[in-house]
This record gives sequence, structure tokens and C-alpha cells, in this order.
Amino acid sequence: QVQLVESGGGLAQPGGSLNLSCEASGFIFRWYAIAWYRQAPGKDLEEVSCASSAYGGNDGSVHYAMDVRGRFAISRDDAKDMVYLQMENLKLEDTGTYYCATDAAFGRCPVHPRYRGQGTQVNVSF
Repeated sequence: QVQLVESGGGLAQPGGSLNLSCEASGFIFRWYAIAWYRQAPGKDLEEVSCASSAYGGNDGSVHYAMDVRGRFAISRDDAKDMVYLQMENLKLEDTGTYYCATDAAFGRCPVHPRYRGQGTQVNVSF
């Protein structure tokens, strides 16, 4: 079955950095788009970033929500079935639970979070 395991969250000050990792298993990782979602306190789940597959006619493109563009960078390692999110210049509003997600159905973004991990907490505060 599809499993996604996130790690790397923690506490950071505004302007700081954190790196998240997600290990995937149970599906052919390189064929499908993979995304990072975030749920801030009291808010809905939102897609933060997505990486398309580079296989099966897909273009391997990456996508970002407007409020993280230029600060976050998603990358995937298809040899290791891993996806990463490098977060820089963190803001207070980046606080939330971050989930790795896939639908394991399509190679292109956006991703419907049919499958997601347990999440990793990111707290940005002074």
C-alpha cells in the first residue's frame, strides 16, 4: 500500500530555514506527481508545492503556491523514492503541519491528496 513518511519539521525563527523530507513506498514513485501540502491552524489543507513526473510524457515541472514562490524549493530523487522541500526565509504564516501527498494516479500537477503521510510540524516563531 502507499506509504508516505515525512520528517524534518521543527522550530525556526522568522527568516530561518528548514528542510523537509518524505520517503515514499508502495507505488512506482517516478511515474507520479508528488506534492507538499500544508494545514495551518484553523485553515484548510492547501498545496504548497508540487513536482510532476519526468516519465510517461510528463515534463518534470515544479509548481509553487504564490506565497512560497522564491522561498521554497521542491526536489525529488526518483532513485531513492524521496521528495524534499527546502524552506528559506520562513515567515510566521508558514507555521502548520506539512504533508507529503500523491494521488498515485497522474504524473502531472496538481495532486489530489488521496494519499498523504502523518505530517511533520513546522513552527515559525520569535
